[in-house]
Amino acid sequence: MPQTKNRAMMNWLFLFASVVAFLVVFGGFVRLTRSGLSIVEWNPISGSMPPIGERAWQEEFAKYQQTPEYIKVNSTMTLDEYKYIFYIEWLHRNIARFAGLIYAIPVFYFLFKKAIPWREFGMYFLMGILFISQAVAGWVMVASGLVDRPSVSHFNLTIHLLLALTLFGLALWTALGHKFGFPDPDKKAKWSLPSKLALISFGILIIQITYGGFTAGLKAGHVSDTWPLMFGKLIPPNLFNSFINIFETPQTIVFIHRWFAWIGLLAVPLVFRVVKKQNYPPEIQKGLMWLIGVVALQITLGVLTILSYVNIVIALLHQANAIVLFGLAVYFIHRFRALDARAAA
Repeated sequence: MPQTKNRAMMNWLFLFASVVAFLVVFGGFVRLTRSGLSIVEWNPISGSMPPIGERAWQEEFAKYQQTPEYIKVNSTMTLDEYKYIFYIEWLHRNIARFAGLIYAIPVFYFLFKKAIPWREFGMYFLMGILFISQAVAGWVMVASGLVDRPSVSHFNLTIHLLLALTLFGLALWTALGHKFGFPDPDKKAKWSLPSKLALISFGILIIQITYGGFTAGLKAGHVSDTWPLMFGKLIPPNLFNSFINIFETPQTIVFIHRWFAWIGLLAVPLVFRVVKKQNYPPEIQKGLMWLIGVVALQITLGVLTILSYVNIVIALLHQANAIVLFGLAVYFIHRFRALDARAAA
């Protein structure tokens, strides 16, 4: 971990984390509008400009007309309708380019100014590797929907999502270090009970987000628009008659995603109870109360997404709130570990 605190770097990392978070939510908008397969080539430099002129648009549209999505889903699409989904995906890719600049320019500047000592560059270098990795994963995801089916692989979509969230979490964690201080690497602080419970809660959230990615990739949210029942039953038959169902079958995946969230709702009050019993600082206790509210809101938005048959606004609020939850989980683990380090000093 870095050891050098710097307010300017803290502000940069908070900004970068915010842009990455926005990019994830906008990626959800791209998916919900079925725009992600509209650009069939990955041109990181030349692709920053849209087609210019009628001939260029016709050529781009002709490429899309060869894809399974056009042939099987959008065969009646006009050029003007294609331009709409093209610009959504084009904007998505340009936001990603902007995020890359928000990372690259400051990191080289801080290196040049020696605000980042070379011995501490590893964390910032890892962010760059993660950024490139999630970009490559994004193209691999798109490519999986250009061959023989009009949709992307739900595995590739989830990998793309988790890499982006890992980048967001790493940037946020390092920014919090600049704000609150970094732990002394020579002092190994033991994990307190609140820290352990916070880490377990974070693991539960990762599983839930993973199944959210599976649900999105398989469009499993459209399986049933009733809650708590699915197909008129609380537990529909044949959900778990094969191990592969938990990774491949839309009905099983959305069932898990619906009900696993309640484990998270139980986990956070448990952390709060321990923190209150051990008399942690008031801001930590108050923050955990807010976290319980955010978890409850997330479940409410999830139910409303089901009942609205995946209304785009509600679905995006559900995704955005999941990122808020992820960020709060990182924050509380960081704060608990900082208190652990202080107790060990």
